[in-house]
Amino acid sequence: MTNPVRLAGITVLVTRPIHQATALAEGIRAAGGSPYLFPVLEITDIPDPAHLIELVHRLDQFNWAVFVSPNAVEKAMHLINEHGKFPVDLRVAAVGKGSAGTLKQHGIADVLIPNDQFDSESLLKSAELQNMTNQRVVIFRGRGGRQLLGETLSQRGATVEYAECYLRQKPSDVDTTTLMQAWSTGKIDAVIITSTEGLHNLFDIIGTVGQQLLKNTPVFTVHARIAQIGKELGLRKIVQTTSDGDKGLLESLKMYFDS
Repeated sequence: MTNPVRLAGITVLVTRPIHQATALAEGIRAAGGSPYLFPVLEITDIPDPAHLIELVHRLDQFNWAVFVSPNAVEKAMHLINEHGKFPVDLRVAAVGKGSAGTLKQHGIADVLIPNDQFDSESLLKSAELQNMTNQRVVIFRGRGGRQLLGETLSQRGATVEYAECYLRQKPSDVDTTTLMQAWSTGKIDAVIITSTEGLHNLFDIIGTVGQQLLKNTPVFTVHARIAQIGKELGLRKIVQTTSDGDKGLLESLKMYFDS
């Protein structure tokens, strides 16, 4: 039986956007720990949705819709439901389990996801995405996202269009006083980072003193790419989970602090 207090006395800095941190925070509390919510990304609507709405109106022209994040699912499905309906024969792929789970909440259960690591590289290994000749693909993502998916699918013969449906922004005027007081007195035991952009934002927000603290604090992440960037930034204690999502993060935290 799982010990319900395996994180007793452990405070975990959760850096996700605030609307995505609730379930993870509840999981930390259920394990006896204390989540410290400190969002380093803000997710906002794009100010000029005309192109996105135009894409939604002709969604039935595409063979594949690819969603890169739960935020992409939420923002896209809101507009799709508002301006039409999701085509029944449109094939769907997602980069990770979180996106697939959010799609399921919107009634879309048949979703192609990677078999191992949950990132663009692994999704592109899928047999279904190898020969893309004459396939039309729409990729729902945040503005300024990675080009790898689109470029690779284009090289394989697909016609690709991007549906940029949200903005990712670094919070402005963040007061770090309370966080730095807690961290410098040993009251932050672990940090959760779930995006490369979030890692860079946190690094900028906390300044030189905070960066030194971060380098010596266990950092838990879900992607090898984030772990690699963390190493390049000088982080010394990086723990990469072996499974995607909140479950993998929580299990890694429990194993680390229960050992």
